[in-house]
Parts: sequence; structure tokens; C-alpha cells
Amino acid sequence: MQKKDQNQFIYTVKDRCKVCYTCVRECPAKAIKIINGQAEIIGNRCIACGNCVRVCSRDAKMFSFSIDQVKKHLQSGEKVAAIVAPSIAGEFTDISDYHNFVGMIKALGFDYVNEVAFGAELVAHKYKELLQAGSDRPFISTSCPSIVSYVEKHHPNIVDSLIPVVSPMVAIAKVLKKMHGEDLRIVFIGPCIAKKGEAANEQFKGFIDVVISFIELRRMFSEKGINEFNVSPSEFDPPIAGKGSVFPISGGMLQTVDLEEDFIKGEIVVAEGRHDIIEVLREFEEGHLEAKMFDLLCCNGCINGPGMSHKHQFFHKRKNISNFAKRKFDRLDLKQWQKNLDTFLELSLSRQFQVDDQRFPDPPDSEEIRKVLADLGKKVPEDELNCGACGYDTCYEHAAAILQGIAETEMCLPYTIDKLHKYIDELDISNQKLASTQAALKQSEKLASMGQLAAGIAHEVNNPLGVVIMYSHILLDEIDNSSPIYKDLKLIVEQANRCKKIVGGLLNFARKSKVTISEVPIKRLIKDGLKAFVMPANVKLDTRIKTPNPVIECDKDQMVQVFSNLFKNAIDAMPGGGELTIIAEDHAAGNEIKFEIEDTGTGISKENLDRMFEPFFTTKENGKGTGLGLPIIYGIVKMHRGSIKVESNNDPNAGPTGTKFILTLPRKSDSKPESIEKNNQEDKI
Repeated sequence: MQKKDQNQFIYTVKDRCKVCYTCVRECPAKAIKIINGQAEIIGNRCIACGNCVRVCSRDAKMFSFSIDQVKKHLQSGEKVAAIVAPSIAGEFTDISDYHNFVGMIKALGFDYVNEVAFGAELVAHKYKELLQAGSDRPFISTSCPSIVSYVEKHHPNIVDSLIPVVSPMVAIAKVLKKMHGEDLRIVFIGPCIAKKGEAANEQFKGFIDVVISFIELRRMFSEKGINEFNVSPSEFDPPIAGKGSVFPISGGMLQTVDLEEDFIKGEIVVAEGRHDIIEVLREFEEGHLEAKMFDLLCCNGCINGPGMSHKHQFFHKRKNISNFAKRKFDRLDLKQWQKNLDTFLELSLSRQFQVDDQRFPDPPDSEEIRKVLADLGKKVPEDELNCGACGYDTCYEHAAAILQGIAETEMCLPYTIDKLHKYIDELDISNQKLASTQAALKQSEKLASMGQLAAGIAHEVNNPLGVVIMYSHILLDEIDNSSPIYKDLKLIVEQANRCKKIVGGLLNFARKSKVTISEVPIKRLIKDGLKAFVMPANVKLDTRIKTPNPVIECDKDQMVQVFSNLFKNAIDAMPGGGELTIIAEDHAAGNEIKFEIEDTGTGISKENLDRMFEPFFTTKENGKGTGLGLPIIYGIVKMHRGSIKVESNNDPNAGPTGTKFILTLPRKSDSKPESIEKNNQEDKI
């Protein structure tokens, strides 16, 4: 959950918040900040109207509950009064008679249950007095705390137009304190979240102790199992309200003193809901509206407040409130009502307002906004769709919000869709590359099959080739070297031997040789590998075996072939002499042996390093190598579940030239048979 500051009553449940931006769209104060696709409340800008709570279908916007504080007061032994907003008739449509509702509240432990509607009547009379005083100054009603907060925070230039009269909630609280004493605890029950903030206002301290919504009241009824059938009906405690019961309806408060909006005179303007109040206050501040009174409600009447739990239709609720007010007025003792009204109109109902300017700084430079719009793909005015999907009325406002740090570019639906199309195109390219790779793999499989076919042919060619080699050698031995055909015959022998090597390499590379595992001393492997050729006198040999357990499990013949090839390649790389270093040591992994075969030869170029293990690739002169030695080595090492890599430098300017082959082989083979041939010979090298 989003952390709340002391005066913040609405918060975000982040696990439920999705990227719909409905709350941004419905917030008149634009007090919603989008971070990583989730909405957070900007506490200083929030006017606690609760529009975001009301419109969020996922209940990601919640408000603070105060049930525990109410219970604490009820259990304290002090006198506690519940003051109830008249919109109860729009909330508790499931209760047949309001007397039962009053009885249910008293069953919770309240000593008094009073109507906020009487306070509304007092406030309405104060409004009427101001209008009849003939002041030239236009006034804005202050019954709705969200309207007061909106003007203080976002239209501070017209704070002086706010009517300096308390709200009906505070008015009835003052009445009850007068009647029952200052020790009386008062709990407001209504549809409004902003009342929680109003009650916390320093100038009203001591009047309202706790504010709860109808939602919270229903929960308290549920916890105690209270319903209209298990309580005693009761009437509201005095003072009883008259026409004030209609003040939750738009313009209802002024109707209690027979003041109505007159479109001909234009003295009173009534507006409600987010769109209308934003427009009215903006036009009023700019001097485009002239009227004596602006009666404003942030919700579409208090009957649509965010603290209401039901989902009944607007006009159904409005009808219920009208019927409720009519039934009460028919039973009203007019003389007593007038007496109470005259008595409590003498109370001081004045209040003050404080400017709390939360307006954003002057709009960013238009050039900056144009740049943001261009980043959103809106390079010309015609590209600005003003679709409102981002929560802002225009693309220009969205761009300004991005620069102010409260919005993100991804909030723009057309922009996001365009990005999605680009991602799809990129994904299509990736799929094409993948398809190409798959085709290459299939081609590789075909080549592998052809390799097997070639190996089969080579196997068949090997026998007659052996006959050719045998008889060509016999003929070469029998003929005199002075014979004119001696050189031709010698060439036949050489080329036949070369064919034999190529065919043998093909066979070794194409077939999976059987691995015969035995325990072999490392010294034996190195010694036998060195026997395969004659060590030149100009090459210095340095052999170091650093492992305390110089034994490895492997196929001896195949590993001798690996080492002999690597040793021979190293010697060939040092035609002018050099040093061959052979090191065997334990690998860091602990269960592996690492072999390093390093020469000080000419080195291998970078472009050739990546092709070292390709079949038939060789850097040797034509006729000097087949390009099958290293691929065969690679296959043998892999069959032993080892690894081989090569490091080389052929640039004298970059350091000493030479090549190092690094082999890593498991000390113990996991493919060994149950019985391993022992070979413990410790021959010296």
C-alpha cells in the first residue's frame, strides 16, 4: 500500500492498481501521479473529493476507516452524539422507515442521533442574509469541503469569494455543544470523505471528534448484528430539521430558504460534478461569469458521495431523499422548529480560509512541450487526437504533466499502440532470423548426413587404397632410383599416403569411437604423446605436473592421440626453435585436471582463432595438413566430457607470440565401466 501522510485520507492499493488512468481522468485537482504505470496520490494537491474512490472498479483507491475511534468513544462512558447527513435516505433504501434507522444507530451505543439537515438550514439562512445585504462581491458556497479545499489550493486568487460561513456539519456540532455541553463527543456520519479533513482543520478542533462514512456505519451494524427488526424505532433528537433534508440534492440547501437558480436574473449559479465545477471556477476567476452566488458541490449532489455503499441509480436516490424530506416535513412542529431556528441563528457560524497554493509553476516552455509531443509521435497539431485515454483532456496537458513529473509517456494510448506495432515488427524480424537459423540447422543436418555418407565411401575406398599403397611401395623398393619412372612412382606413393591420411581422418571424425576407460598416470599420457614425433634439438621442453594425485580416468589411446597432435602442432609452430611448456594441475573445481600446452611459436591470428576446430580448416601449407587434427581432438575431449580452448598472440607489438591450448578433463569418468583397468606405471619423462 501507498504510505499515507498525516492529513491524507485516500491511498492506493498498488496490487490492485492497473493502467486504466480512470482516477487521473476523474480527479479535478490532478492530484494523481503515475509512477511505473501505477497511480499515487499527491497528498498536498488532493482535495479528498473521493472521485477516484468512486470510479475505481478494482477498489485500488481506498480511504481511511475510523471505526476503532468511534468504538473507543462509545466505550469511554462519555456522552456521544451521532450527527447524520440527510443522504441516509439515498443510502439506506433497504430500511423501510427512518425511525428504525435511528433506532439502529442508538443500538450501537450513541446517546443522541441528530440531523445535519438542521445545521444546513442555519447555514442557508446565513447565505440568504448575505445575498439580501446587497453586497457587490460574488460568493461561492462553502458547504462542500472539497470545493473549499479546491479553491484554497488551486484557485487561491478567489479565496476572498468563499462565503465565511461554516458547513452544516460544523453548524449542527455547535448547536449540540450549546445544548449538551462542551464535553459532548460528536461523530459525523455521511457520504463524504472530505469531511474527515474538515474535522481535522485546526479552527474546528473540538467540534467533531470522528468522521465515518455510510460504508463504515454498515460495517458496524454488521459486526453487531443490528438490523431494523431487532431494534426499537426512535425519532431524531431535537432540534428537528425541516426543509433542510433536501440539501444533498443539487441546489437543495438554497431551496430550504426559497432561493433558487434563476436563469433570467442570473443571480445564482448552481453547478455540481467534476466537469462543471472546474469550468465554473475557471471562468469565474477569469471574469467571464457574473452572479451573486455560486452554489457548488464537488459530487453530483451528496447522494453520489464516495462514502456511499450502494449502486442505486442517481434519480432513484434523489426520489427517495425527496420522499424522506416530505414525510418529515408533514410531521414537523413548525412553531418549535422556528423557535429553535431563531435561537441558534444567534450562534457564531463564521469561519476563515487559508491560501494553500498548490498550483504547478507556470506551464513549461512551449518548445519543451512540442519536444515531448514529438516524442509521443505528435509532430504536427493534426497528430494530437485529444482522445483522453491518458486521463488528460488534451495531448498538450498530458505533455505538460510529463514535464511536471506526474505523468508518463506510456499513458498515451496511440503512442503505446504504435510502439507495440514496432515491437511486433521487430519480433517478426527476429522470427525471420530464427527461421533462417532453423533452415541453417537443417542444412547442417544434411551436411552431417553427407559427412556420414562420405565416411562410408571413405571406408569402402580404404581397402583398395591399401592395395595401391602396398604395391606402389613394393614397386618403389624394387626399381632403381635412376630409372626415368622412379620420380613418377615416388609421387604416386606420396599422394597415396596422403589419401590414406585424409581417409583416416574422415573416418575418425565421422564416427563415434568407443571409449575404453582406464586409470592412467598423467606422466604416461605425456610421455606416449611425445613419442609420436622426434623432438627438434632447438626446442626446449618444460614439463610440470603439479597435482598430488597424478592419475586420471580416460581412454589412454585416444588421449595420447590428443596430446601427440597438440605437441606436434606446437613444434610445427616453432620452425626456428623455442620452448614447449606442458603443465598439469588440479583445476579450481577440485574434481578436474587442467592441462596447458604452450609454445613460443608464431601464434594464430584473431580471425583464424574462431575457426580452429572447423573440419578441413588448416593454416599449414598445402600438402602439410588436412585440417582434421583439431576437430578430432575436440571430439575426443567432448566424449570425455571435458573442454578445450585456445589463447594465442601473433602480434609481436602486443607481447610475446605463441599459442596456449587449455584442456580441462574430469579426474573421474562418469561413463566408466564397473571395473577399471589399473595402469600404475610411473615412467619418468
